[in-house]
Amino acid sequence: MAKMVRTTLALPEDVLAAVDRAVREGKARSRVAWITEALRRELAAEERTAIDAAFAAMATDTAYRQEAEMIEAEFAGASWEAWREGEPRP
Repeated sequence: MAKMVRTTLALPEDVLAAVDRAVREGKARSRVAWITEALRRELAAEERTAIDAAFAAMATDTAYRQEAEMIEAEFAGASWEAWREGEPRP
């Protein structure tokens, strides 16, 4: 388990009320658990967005595309053989 660090947050009243309601309904063990999980989800979403942006940039990167095409050409024979071997025999 990660080391816990104490901090203070100022939250809008309606947000805190919603978190408290979620805790009462058993959706989380505590305020801390609910807020921690919400922050983890947001951080993961930001990471996915950054990864998606990096992949999108690859589409317009000429050097990357040339390298990918070269690798595909080098493995074309092996890919064809693997596909052929995977086909069911009559």
